[in-house]
Amino acid sequence: MTEPAGVPGVIAVAGEALVDVVPAPVGGYFELAPGGSPANVAVGVARLGVPARLLARIADDLLGRRLRAHLEGNGVDLGHVVAAMEPTSLALVSVGPDGGASYDFRISGTADWQWAPAELADALDPGVHGPVLAVHSGSLALTTPPGAAALRELLARAASTATISYDPNCRPLLMGDPADVLAGVHELLAIADVVKVSAEDLEWLTPAAAPEAVVEDWLNRGPAFVAVTLGADGVVAGSASGLRTRRAGRPVEVVDTVGAGDSFSAALLAGLHRRGLLGAAARPSLRAIDAATLDAVLDGAIAAAAITCSRRGANPPTTAELAAGDATVPSAGT
Repeated sequence: MTEPAGVPGVIAVAGEALVDVVPAPVGGYFELAPGGSPANVAVGVARLGVPARLLARIADDLLGRRLRAHLEGNGVDLGHVVAAMEPTSLALVSVGPDGGASYDFRISGTADWQWAPAELADALDPGVHGPVLAVHSGSLALTTPPGAAALRELLARAASTATISYDPNCRPLLMGDPADVLAGVHELLAIADVVKVSAEDLEWLTPAAAPEAVVEDWLNRGPAFVAVTLGADGVVAGSASGLRTRRAGRPVEVVDTVGAGDSFSAALLAGLHRRGLLGAAARPSLRAIDAATLDAVLDGAIAAAAITCSRRGANPPTTAELAAGDATVPSAGT
């Protein structure tokens, strides 16, 4: 494993850790793979040499134990994970001819959504690598009752000491009316500092709005910066200080897009961590981020997503792979 970065402090990621049921390359069979957007982000952060803490409820069943082994093997701190009595959630993944992924879920009564506030009481305590500098969350964890309310309260509590990172990562099959989800997104924008959203999410949440218009609207609601990922077309982003940028996507041979957006979020946070831009004390500096730094952080995130697209499943790059890929492999945002 890569050694933790020199800047002290931990990135905590809150949400689901589930199992993806994915089509095997040949034979018409299915394979089981670790998944869940927040768990993928935690692995991505850890592989990039930044201390990562997962806040999750993981089942004490066969699949849950395999999830734990995967996360521990990638250096993710599981000291604040709840050993849940409920079964492991499943995501059924379909990959189209272009590598794009679609999802179906089996989550009724499963472990990920049963949070009680007491289970998160010590979630923000300092650890061996220092204080929690950022808390990232998104996807189903923030919209699925009964636990969504407890996680949203955690983010509100964390905002006084940590950077809040948010990715709506919409799952239309399970999230209900997009208007209701958008209202919940707007509530979180009021406490979020770093926001990543995909164009695919926006097509469902607010189909009439151009990405550039969403950047303007969402920045006005509070974040330090907002990035809209556009797949192969790159990223549109802006900052609270008035910066606006578009980073081009560079073509990559796509195997599938599973976990690519999570790799983007992980590299985005790792890049900010290395530059000392995470934590409540750094909030003024983050809001005043300069153009060169913003572009560099976005380029690193684009490169990480591209590497993930070039291989099967949610398989984010290590620091060494990102360094090599950024220099030699075309990249694509997601």
